[in-house]
Amino acid sequence: MLKRTERASSTRLNKIIYWVATLFLSSGMLAGGAQQMLQIGGYNEIVTRLGYPLYMLSIIGIWKILGVVAILLPGFPLVKEWAYAGFFFVMTGAAISHILMKEPFVEVVPSLTLLAAIIISWYFRPASRKMTSNDNHSN
Repeated sequence: MLKRTERASSTRLNKIIYWVATLFLSSGMLAGGAQQMLQIGGYNEIVTRLGYPLYMLSIIGIWKILGVVAILLPGFPLVKEWAYAGFFFVMTGAAISHILMKEPFVEVVPSLTLLAAIIISWYFRPASRKMTSNDNHSN
């Protein structure tokens, strides 16, 4: 059994890991989302090269920005789960798209980096930001 100080130290470390990963994730998603929403910063060329229509940028950009708001605001654990899932799908989709189009691995690295941040943030989130059995309202 861990001593009280060891538990407190572990909890503190988990909070630090959570916030570092979450702030990194949020800044990446916010910056990328804003550029995608406005279709600036080289994203037009990337999306065109991957074979996707340009309007997808605006849709994904808006959803990324809303996802950042969801994971940073307190409460709304179900919305947070959806935001994490959306981030996961977008980043795995981006990585797979680059790989399937035989692009250099350096093009895959940003997606994989954000994917790691998504997983770390989700895993280390505090109990107050997790779903509980009381949050499930299905009967």
